[in-house]
Amino acid sequence: MSRIVSPGQLIVLSAPSGGGKTTIAHALLKQDRNIVRSISCTTRLPRPGEKNQKDYWFLKPNQFLTMQRHGAFLEYAKVHSHWYGTPRPWVHRQIQRGKDVLMVIDVQGGLAIKKIEPQSLLIFLKPPTFSILKQRLIDRCSDSPRAIQQRLHDARKELRQARFYDVVIVNDDLSQAIREVLDTIHQFRNAAAHSKPSLTVGKLNFQ
Repeated sequence: MSRIVSPGQLIVLSAPSGGGKTTIAHALLKQDRNIVRSISCTTRLPRPGEKNQKDYWFLKPNQFLTMQRHGAFLEYAKVHSHWYGTPRPWVHRQIQRGKDVLMVIDVQGGLAIKKIEPQSLLIFLKPPTFSILKQRLIDRCSDSPRAIQQRLHDARKELRQARFYDVVIVNDDLSQAIREVLDTIHQFRNAAAHSKPSLTVGKLNFQ
């Protein structure tokens, strides 16, 4: 017997480096089994503890550019001197299966997705203050002082672009931020399941 499966939703989660998007993404996957994370391709080297095909597809630049030329990416962007891209076929298969696909990507990629998929949900995680963001980058001990300065420079630009996202959530208290992101996703999902009636949550309006 065949069964009708409602298509899943495309959800973008963005934040400046050190904004907590990876930690919150892991929590979402544990608490909601209908959410699957899109694994991006990247040309950067793995950080300690990261695994190929689990955290990212780690590619050589020539491999990435070949895939780019063949239209294999839903979106792609160069961030911090490295390429990142979302594999198109995998995302479409998950949505057809009724899964909500979570894309943890930068602002460039998020805004590109919104142009391609206007019905997607864009969530931006904002640090409580810029000084706290800087301290988070220092504390994670994964970047050189020069790299941290570059990430802070990029963060200023990303924070200015947050206004183009559907909803902005301040990641001050981690547990609270996780609850707010989950609530937003669930309301977005329910709105889509009921022919997208008007639903307002703070500054977020689902039509």
